[in-house]
Amino acid sequence: MELVQAIEVRRTVRKFANTPVSADLLRELARRAGLAPRVNNAHFWKFIAVTQTRLIQDLAAAVHQRIAALFADTTRAAVLKTVDHFSTVFEGAPAVLFLAMQPYKAIADDLEIKGVDHEALNAMRRHPDLQSAGAAVQNILLSAAELGLGACWLSGMMVARPELEKLLHVQAPWELVTAVAVGKPETVPAARPHPSLEEIFTLIA
Repeated sequence: MELVQAIEVRRTVRKFANTPVSADLLRELARRAGLAPRVNNAHFWKFIAVTQTRLIQDLAAAVHQRIAALFADTTRAAVLKTVDHFSTVFEGAPAVLFLAMQPYKAIADDLEIKGVDHEALNAMRRHPDLQSAGAAVQNILLSAAELGLGACWLSGMMVARPELEKLLHVQAPWELVTAVAVGKPETVPAARPHPSLEEIFTLIA
C-alpha cells in the first residue's frame, strides 16, 4: 500500500472483531513507531503491548472508576456517558499499545535562562516531547491501516494514568502518555468529512 493510500483509508476504529493480534504484528507496529522523529534524538520512549483480556478489562475498570469519581457531581448524565464511552472503547479491543516516556534533557537546558526551568522552556517550545509522541502514534495508525488493522488513538483514558501505570508496572521516571487500541475492524467506518484544502492551507511566498 502506498503511503498516500494509507493516509486516505485510515479510519478511527472503535469496534473490533474478536480476532487476536499477533505478537509479531504488535512488534512491527512498535518498531515503526520507534522510527518516528524524536526531539534531540532522545531515547525516551518505550511501547507496552497488552493482549491479556483480563488485564484490558482491569484497565478499563480503572478508567470507568476514575471518570465516575471525577464527574461525580455532574448533572449532565448523557454527556458523562459519552465521555466514559470514548475513554474506554479499548475494552473491546484485542490489543492495546501503550506509549510510555521519560523526561528528556533539552540542549537549551544547559543555558542559563533567568526564571525559566525545563518545564517552562518545554512549554515555550510547545512540548516537543509530546509532539514526538504524536509522530510515533501517527506511524502506528498509518501502519495499522497498511497492515489491514483498525486502530483508535486514546487520550481520555489517561485521566486514570496513576491507576493504569500501577496495573502495567510502569515506574518513575517513566510515565504513560497515550495509547492506541488495535485489532481487526468489525466494520470499516465511513469516511468523515474533512475541511477543504482551501480552508486549511495558506501559502506565504
